[in-house]
Amino acid sequence: MLNLQQYKLTHMANKPSIPKGTRDFSQQESAERNYIFDTIKSVFRRFGYAQIETPAMENLSTLMGKYGEEGDKLLYRILNSGDAFANVDFDKPLTGQVCEKGLRYDLTVPFARYVVQHQNELSFPFKRFQIQPVWRADRPQKGRYREFYQCDVDVIGSKSQLNELELVQIVDEVFKLLNIKVLLKINNRKVLTGLAEICGAPDKVVDITVAIDKLDKIGLDAVKDEMIAKGLTPEAVSVLEPVLTMQGSAAEKIESMRSLMSASETGLKGLDELEELFGLIEAAGVSCPVEIDLSLARGLNYYTGAIFEVKALDHQIGSICGGGRYDNLTGIFGLPDMSGVGISFGADRIYDVLKALDKFPEGLGQASRLLFANMGSAEVQYLLPVASALRSKGLAVEIYPDSSKLKKQFDYADRKGIPFLSITGENEAKAGQVNIKNLASGEQKSFAKDDIGGIVDFLA
Repeated sequence: MLNLQQYKLTHMANKPSIPKGTRDFSQQESAERNYIFDTIKSVFRRFGYAQIETPAMENLSTLMGKYGEEGDKLLYRILNSGDAFANVDFDKPLTGQVCEKGLRYDLTVPFARYVVQHQNELSFPFKRFQIQPVWRADRPQKGRYREFYQCDVDVIGSKSQLNELELVQIVDEVFKLLNIKVLLKINNRKVLTGLAEICGAPDKVVDITVAIDKLDKIGLDAVKDEMIAKGLTPEAVSVLEPVLTMQGSAAEKIESMRSLMSASETGLKGLDELEELFGLIEAAGVSCPVEIDLSLARGLNYYTGAIFEVKALDHQIGSICGGGRYDNLTGIFGLPDMSGVGISFGADRIYDVLKALDKFPEGLGQASRLLFANMGSAEVQYLLPVASALRSKGLAVEIYPDSSKLKKQFDYADRKGIPFLSITGENEAKAGQVNIKNLASGEQKSFAKDDIGGIVDFLA
C-alpha cells in the first residue's frame, strides 16, 4: 500500500494540465465566444463574403519564408510519424527528414494556396471569410497565446480601393455591434518603402519595417537602436524619426509627407493611395475614428499596399484586428498578378476586451429555458410529446434523466441557470395539464397539454 508521500508524488505526477499558451473554455465561455463569431460572421455575410475552411496543417514548403525570419521561428513543425527519427541520417539537415508539415501560422497564406489550387473553380474577385484556430510558438503572456482563433475576411482578384473601404466598413460594423470603442490605424507599405529610399537605405526596408512595427511596444529610442544595429546610419535614422512622431489630421500628414517623399516614386504612390482611401472613408460615413499612423508597419513581409491595425480604446491590450493588401502572395504558388486585401479579427483578444469591460449580453451561457422534473416513468412518457413540441418551436428544454428527490432537481436547475421548472405529477397528467414555475419570480401557471403556444409565451 502506498504511504501518503508516495500517494502525493504519484498523483502530482499525473495531474492533468494543458500546454502553456492554450486554454480550456467552459460552457459559458464557449457561448460568449460563439457570440463573437456569430456577430462577425453576420457582418461578413452582409458584405457578400462566403465561408471556406483549410486544414490545420500545411506543407512546410507552403509556410516557410512567408512571415519573415522571425515568423519562421514561430512555426510549429509536425513530425512525419511517431518513429520519424528511425532512419535519420544525422549528417544531413534534420527538418526535411523528420517533418514535412507544420501547423498553420495564419489564415492568409493557406488562403493564397487555396486560391491557386482551386483557381479554375472560383469567380474573381473572390470574397471569402475563414474562422479557424492558428498556432504560433510564441512566449505566452497576457493577450498572447500559442493557440488562438483568427477571423479572416479577404477579397482577391481586384486592385480597387473600394475593397479597402469595405474592410474599414466591416471593422466599423463589427465593433459597433460588439459595443467596443476602437481606433482604426492605417498606413501604406509603399510609404514605408519610400522612407527607406529617402533615408538612403532601400535595401533595409524589411529591417526598418520590423523595427518600427515595435514602436508601441518598446518605444522610440529602442526602435532607433534596433535600426542602427541592423546597419542603418544615425543620419538615416534621423530622417525617419520626425516621420514616426508626426501629428495632425490625415490630410495634414499626407501633405507633409509629399514634400518629404518628392524623390521617391513609390512613396508618392503610397500617399496617393492613402489619399484616395481616406476620401472613400469620408464619403461612406464611417463612424469609428480612423487615422493615418506612419509608424504602423505590421511585420508580415507579404503586405505591399494599405495596412490596417485596430486598437481598443477603453482597454489596454495589443491590436485586436489587423491586415492589409498583398500583391504578390499567390505568385509564389504559381499564380502571378493576383492582388488581394484582407483583415483578421483576433477573437481571443476581442473576448478579453469584452470580458474586461463586462459587455457580453446576459444569458449567453444558458443551456435550457425549461427543465421538466422527473416524477416517474409514466409522467416522463406523458411529457415527452410536450418537450418535443417545445423544441420544434426553437426552445431549449430538458427532462431530468433520473427520478430523484425534487431538491436535487431544483439544485440542478439552479446550477445551470435554468429559469423555469415544470413539476407535473400523476394528478396533472390525469387532468391533461402541465405545471410550469418561474423560479425567479415564483409565478406558477397550469396549461393544457396541447397549449404549446401558451407555454411558449409564458417561457418568453
